[in-house]
Amino acid sequence: MATTSFRYGARTGRRTPAWALVAVAAMLSAAPLDARSQQPLGAGATGLPIPRFVSLKSDRVQVRQGPGTDHKILWVFNRVGLPVEVIQEHENWRQIRDQDGSVGWVAHALLSARRTGVVMAWATGEARPGAAKPVPLLSEETTSADTVALLEPGVICGIRRCDGRWCHISVGNYRGYIEQTKLWGVYKGETVR
Repeated sequence: MATTSFRYGARTGRRTPAWALVAVAAMLSAAPLDARSQQPLGAGATGLPIPRFVSLKSDRVQVRQGPGTDHKILWVFNRVGLPVEVIQEHENWRQIRDQDGSVGWVAHALLSARRTGVVMAWATGEARPGAAKPVPLLSEETTSADTVALLEPGVICGIRRCDGRWCHISVGNYRGYIEQTKLWGVYKGETVR
């Protein structure tokens, strides 16, 4: 059986320097409860959990240095449905973090509660650019199931549900299962219904 392979791009603009990403990673690893845990740190002004995952509602989202249109644009996302993590709220603005660890502010109207995920390069154990292998989308919740499609790192998928170990996802017309740890956009052990 032939399998289909998916690949997508997501963002344009200035990239975060490597030293900044290392600093963010160090801060996250030192936090008692962080983006990798299943427990949120608290609730924002809206009463929704902080942190939480959402997705981009538009295919052009400007990320700013601060909460307001008078702040400098840091970069622009160009991919509708991309998952981002809300880490702070201020009036009609949300501070978000992307899968690279970059942080900025977005108008809340550009965000959706729809849950999506991104297949990450580290899912195959290969973090070097261009070296990551596709991740299989499986027909059942077991590593021995048939492969429905091959998902390249960076592919955005719709999250239909997750049980803490496996996620049932959709990519285009394909539906299947992927191990939850291979997605960015859902917390470790989180249940999504």
